Amino acid sequence: MLGRKQAEELLENVLLLSPTQETEAILLGLDEQLTRFANNTIHQHVAETNRYVVVRAVVGKRTGVAATNDLTQSGLQHLVETAARAAELNPEDPGFPGLPEPRAVPQVDAFDAPTAACSPAQRAAPVAVVCRRAAESGCIASGAFRTSVHEFAVANSRGQHSDLFVHHPATAADLTIVVMTDDSSGYAADASWRVEDVDVVARGQEAIDKALRGRHPQAVDPGVYPVVLEPYAVHDILATLCGAAGANPVQEGRSWMSGRLDARLMSPLIAIWDDGLDPAGWPLPFDFEGMPRQRVDIVRDGAVGRPVYDRHRAAEEEDRRTTGHALPPANPFSPWLNAARIGPMPLHRFMAPGETPIEEMIAGTERGLYVTRFWYTRTVHPREALITGMTRDGTFLIEDGEIAAPVRNLRFTQSYVEALRGAQAVGDRPHLLWTDPGILSAPALKLEAFHFTGTTDV
Repeated sequence: MLGRKQAEELLENVLLLSPTQETEAILLGLDEQLTRFANNTIHQHVAETNRYVVVRAVVGKRTGVAATNDLTQSGLQHLVETAARAAELNPEDPGFPGLPEPRAVPQVDAFDAPTAACSPAQRAAPVAVVCRRAAESGCIASGAFRTSVHEFAVANSRGQHSDLFVHHPATAADLTIVVMTDDSSGYAADASWRVEDVDVVARGQEAIDKALRGRHPQAVDPGVYPVVLEPYAVHDILATLCGAAGANPVQEGRSWMSGRLDARLMSPLIAIWDDGLDPAGWPLPFDFEGMPRQRVDIVRDGAVGRPVYDRHRAAEEEDRRTTGHALPPANPFSPWLNAARIGPMPLHRFMAPGETPIEEMIAGTERGLYVTRFWYTRTVHPREALITGMTRDGTFLIEDGEIAAPVRNLRFTQSYVEALRGAQAVGDRPHLLWTDPGILSAPALKLEAFHFTGTTDV
């Protein structure tokens, strides 16, 4: 990590080198270490250290973007010249609001020193326990345990001096485990910005138990079933719905939210929001224009709330209360997460927990399915949030309030919005899962009906 002083000096240098009227410079830094295991053996420790600077050059209403991880003086000179040439060649954007004036950004801590200092030996110790337990149980464990340090900074210039500078360091720890037998599998995952919150051994045992319980699955007929979804499955629902909760798809009529402000599309038990200031997730107090983040209620008591905006999209509407969600104009770490491609997007996503333990959800189900997670989900109809995908890593039949038998995985085609309309209970314990970037927080759910269309051997 460069640290605040060196990051500010770096971005100030970029701004001084730029030949354009206005310039924005973003620092994206990563120090990441990963312990990977397969076949009950740790087989790889890898590490990556990288720093990218992304520049947006402004010439009137024209903008140009360039990025580099060559932070030498000549590399930065080439960077700003490339962005400036791109700005001169690009067409004017009449809606471009210019670079922002600085605004006060709240301080929120997301940096944990033990996570930043976590060594390969420290990651390997609990992973080795999981591998040993899997072998003793006749299973095969695979997965990865990662710790990382992220660094974000944004600066811009209006004229020849820097008007805006914000800086934020953050740590992260995330774990994924899949345990297999010859005819079953179990899954567990966890995430936090504090490594001590990720219980590798407990999650490993969870995956082992799931795999053992899933042995000798039976076939069940496709159809509409009540379901109890573990948080892993709900994470997919949350990520999918929030992926269409940015201003671009909403304004363009492609989102399940479009034209439905305040419409009660879901059960009153459902609440979804984005909050980059909540330490229960993965805080990042500003967006990639340097604007302060704020909580945005996407679904409140089952009713459609508001999408998230950047300044450009907010300028097209009268309601600008939900700005602060701009993405980088280019993101070499995650090329799909670029403003030019998808516009503003919620990155700090929460679904509210309820009051019902998952055991009570099962006990209250006469006949239904228990689903660990969804896999290979794809959008069929974005306007209705109609999704197709499969269950994976632990699907079970519920009969008379008990998990009766493992079943073969099923394919489904289901509107996630329609499924949430029938939410009957919400779990009392939210669970965290890493996405790229950010952490999802979701509880278990009991849904009245879920449409399974076929079986699969996968």
